[in-house]
Amino acid sequence: RRTRTGRAAVSMVAERGSGRGVFEDITETIGNTPVVKINDRMCPKGRTIYAKCEYFNPLSSVKDRLALAIIEDAESKGLLKPGDTIIEATSGNTGIAVAMLAAQRGYKCVITMAEPFSVERRKLMRMLGAKVIVTPKKDKRSGMVAKAAELAEKNGWFLCHQFETEANWKFHEKTTGQEILNDFKGKDLDYWVTGYGTGGTFHGAGKAIKEGRPDVKVVLAEPAGAGLLASGTPTPRNADGSPAESHPAFAAHPIQGWTPDFIPKVLEDGMKLEIMDEFIPIPDGVAVSTSQELARTQGILTGISGGATMWAAIETAKNAPEGSVILAMLPDTGERYLSTPLFADIAADMNEEELEITKTTPNFQLLPE
Repeated sequence: RRTRTGRAAVSMVAERGSGRGVFEDITETIGNTPVVKINDRMCPKGRTIYAKCEYFNPLSSVKDRLALAIIEDAESKGLLKPGDTIIEATSGNTGIAVAMLAAQRGYKCVITMAEPFSVERRKLMRMLGAKVIVTPKKDKRSGMVAKAAELAEKNGWFLCHQFETEANWKFHEKTTGQEILNDFKGKDLDYWVTGYGTGGTFHGAGKAIKEGRPDVKVVLAEPAGAGLLASGTPTPRNADGSPAESHPAFAAHPIQGWTPDFIPKVLEDGMKLEIMDEFIPIPDGVAVSTSQELARTQGILTGISGGATMWAAIETAKNAPEGSVILAMLPDTGERYLSTPLFADIAADMNEEELEITKTTPNFQLLPE
């Protein structure tokens, strides 16, 4: 096969029409997400950037991996039995993934979610059969975590502990990290860029990458306006590793799913491995604008967190030696942000330019009254 410029195309894609096989259930489709090259309309000259598109998971985010890891770990330990209720605190993607697993396995599901997160996430979880308990904005993400713990204790429900459980990062070490190593086997890879929500991807995939390719530099990003890691101040913890209080450096930021108002234990434990080589704060506004640019120049529809990670990857590329290869994680789909600032400037009605186009032929015109 050749590209439009006539060059031979090198691709890992199976021939279209060959199929992917038959799966026993939806959870078997989790993982093995594709790596896609970013074209020169966004990639700095002389460098190469790739994106690992986690929205190819069945419920369109990297958190599908987390949910599968936690549920399978609990089942293997005898902590879950048919008819049990699973509960978790989430900004949305984990809750959607847990609701998917609960629906497939036959468990009941309750999700606690802070008020500011997009309403479409609540609807998706309820569509999957979950009950969604919304907590006040003023209590931040630590409030929804505390609410989930209260409800779990009172009702005897299974609490996922996504921010504390080792099952989180170990699954990324076994899957995400190995996928990256296999996809780049025999190929150059100089930098791997990610943000953090729980820290599971950074901890687990970062550990695997560093063990398999010690020369690859791990780049970690967080919102500049919520510089928890940048502050150097630790999070006080309860006995189970959950946060005892909100972090003093936290401030509200637009990157849903990233950087809660505490440093997760999974992230803290990953930082102790000293696998981070570079740290990039994300300025206000660039996550949204970069996500929009990915849609308009690459045809890649990712969320605000994906835009933030890609901005960090582009900045890394600008400062990297010529010929460097960078891989960025894109955690989820842009469709999860329809009610957020990502789509604030996207109109539902026709604009003036579109109205002029429809007027160029005489029929089937829907014009404003």
